[in-house]
Amino acid sequence: MNPDLQSLLNELHETGLHHDSQEQDRRKKLLNLEPDTARFLSVLLRSSHRTSVLEIGTSNGYSTIWLAWAMQQTGGHVVSIDREPHKQVMASENLHRAGLTGQVELICGDATEIIRSLQRPFDCVFFDADRSSAPEQLALLLPQLTPEALILADNVHSHPDEIAGYLHAIEQLPQFEHLVVPIGKGLSLAYRQGSQTAKKLL
Repeated sequence: MNPDLQSLLNELHETGLHHDSQEQDRRKKLLNLEPDTARFLSVLLRSSHRTSVLEIGTSNGYSTIWLAWAMQQTGGHVVSIDREPHKQVMASENLHRAGLTGQVELICGDATEIIRSLQRPFDCVFFDADRSSAPEQLALLLPQLTPEALILADNVHSHPDEIAGYLHAIEQLPQFEHLVVPIGKGLSLAYRQGSQTAKKLL
């Protein structure tokens, strides 16, 4: 990653922390991803050669930039959904500053309803928004996931009660191996090994 992009990410992270410390309304908070978690996601996506990522929870685009930069390296693309128009305006401006608008499609609206209308395969989904809606969104997305899909969700340790329903749903999927990575606020990681990969390993 070039120094200018890293400097922008550092700026967005610091700005987000200051903004959230002054803001009382949760819907107006930026709630950016922890830098270590963001970097881990970027390494994970690049090393596993992901090319089609769905992010649920754009905010001001901090995490989206990390995902988009990873996709720039793999030749992939990010679809990012957020229900707050003012946040997507910020995200669009920040992606422009990062030079990564070509890697991202921003969609504004209710994520559950948008997911119902999406008709494309994803090899990675990152849940970082309304945790109570995540189980339903997961169920809707399963038919669209590629055989070797990664499913990620933040805030396992910071919001255990809110994310409990999602974790229960992900643990019921028999084809997925699930673990919680103790990084940042706790990252849920689920992986489905495709049949072709499994055959190669035998």
